[in-house]
Amino acid sequence: MNEISHRYFILYKPCNMVSQFKSSHDVVLLGDINFEFPEGTHAIGRLDNQSEGLLLLTTNKTITKKLFQGKVSHQRKYLVLVKHIVTQETLEKLRSGVSIQVKGGSYYTAVPEAVEVVLNPSDYITLPAYQVEYTASAWLMMTLIEGKYHQVRKMVAAVGHRCKRLVRVAIEDILLGDLQPGEVKEIGEEEFFRLLKIEK
Repeated sequence: MNEISHRYFILYKPCNMVSQFKSSHDVVLLGDINFEFPEGTHAIGRLDNQSEGLLLLTTNKTITKKLFQGKVSHQRKYLVLVKHIVTQETLEKLRSGVSIQVKGGSYYTAVPEAVEVVLNPSDYITLPAYQVEYTASAWLMMTLIEGKYHQVRKMVAAVGHRCKRLVRVAIEDILLGDLQPGEVKEIGEEEFFRLLKIEK
């Protein structure tokens, strides 16, 4: 019996799009992307409606469990635009871990793998040719191995910074690269597993 052939995609999910193909609400969905996804395609994990960037999709139903519920944690990198300048003291607070409220109302200490100030965000994403910032702001690169609901937004809020833009730029060695919002790239199965550092 032949093994079922699966397909694998990376998408730059735009802001104001829900990370699913169906919804009972009147929202912009993955199916609105100008790309012919094969039947059975689903998103691996999610980005909330207001967040953008790297989203993985596949027809392989085993991937989500392997990536997010396996014994080995996997890194996710987020480029974060926050209101106000970020001080060294604030960076240290984030690196030490901050308390955020999670599902059920309890509190959880969220500790990132790494947090750095990014001086050239255009190294990671395409920025508008001309953009006026009326308030001081800063870009951060945050690396996480966990994914609580709205975790990045809650973490920066906990140290006094409002998140203005949130872009996932990497999951392990799969990078957003030069993809633009709404663009899709298909990659082969061997490369997909190798870059995510998971076993078939």
